[in-house]
Amino acid sequence: MVAEAVSAHNSKRDSGILGMENINVVGGESVYCINENQLKKAYELATSSAGGGAKIKEYLALLEKDLNRNERAALAFVLIDHLLKSA
Repeated sequence: MVAEAVSAHNSKRDSGILGMENINVVGGESVYCINENQLKKAYELATSSAGGGAKIKEYLALLEKDLNRNERAALAFVLIDHLLKSA
């Protein structure tokens, strides 16, 4: 599912549909605070051999390969926002 979304995004980006390549979302002031304990637990889950660690590593590798730094930052903000709104 993620691979298909990334592929569709890349197709749109490459065809010029998105037209937002000049919007930089990395750096600057943070809009969200990251709890250090939550970040530590997230890394524990992501690096574990059980509990989804392999799946997280697989998706992360795919995203890091297919998205540039700015796109990954945008995705991170969107994911955080979705999590906040779905709680």
